[in-house]
Amino acid sequence: MSISSKQWLALYTRSRWEKKVFKLLTEGGHEAFLPLRREKRQWKDRKKWVEEPLIRSYIFVNTGKKEYYDILNTPGAVCYIFFEGKPAPIREEQILFLKSINENPLSEFEVTSNNFQKGDLLTITSGAFSGFEGELIEYRGRKKVLIRLEQLGKAILITIPIQYISILNK
Repeated sequence: MSISSKQWLALYTRSRWEKKVFKLLTEGGHEAFLPLRREKRQWKDRKKWVEEPLIRSYIFVNTGKKEYYDILNTPGAVCYIFFEGKPAPIREEQILFLKSINENPLSEFEVTSNNFQKGDLLTITSGAFSGFEGELIEYRGRKKVLIRLEQLGKAILITIPIQYISILNK
């Protein structure tokens, strides 16, 4: 990582500190991204919509060498995610994919057929996520596809129309 170049890195946080760390980083002038999803929570006396992190204990920061340690010294930040002894950079396309998920309600998509095999490399050809690629981890019934984003080592569960997906490795 050179001093002038910035790249997206995954920052691991303390459990349930994602929003606090994100707020501290953005208030400090750092570029950070925390993908959220809305879910309905049930308490004994009420139901309420809450925003929860899409990927627990992770936020994403666009950083260069200059602010690398400032970000790491933020209260609640634990460490960067490493691969082969170096911070694992996240490709810009994957950050854009996560931002697309964050900005678009996933409930508007639906899968209608089971034509995929575990391990297939997929590309999304139409719709809000057009151009993004991932590996099929699991096909879950009629409406959900589990896709892995390579640098994160995490999988994202999305539902999209089957005509929006094509297989790359067949």
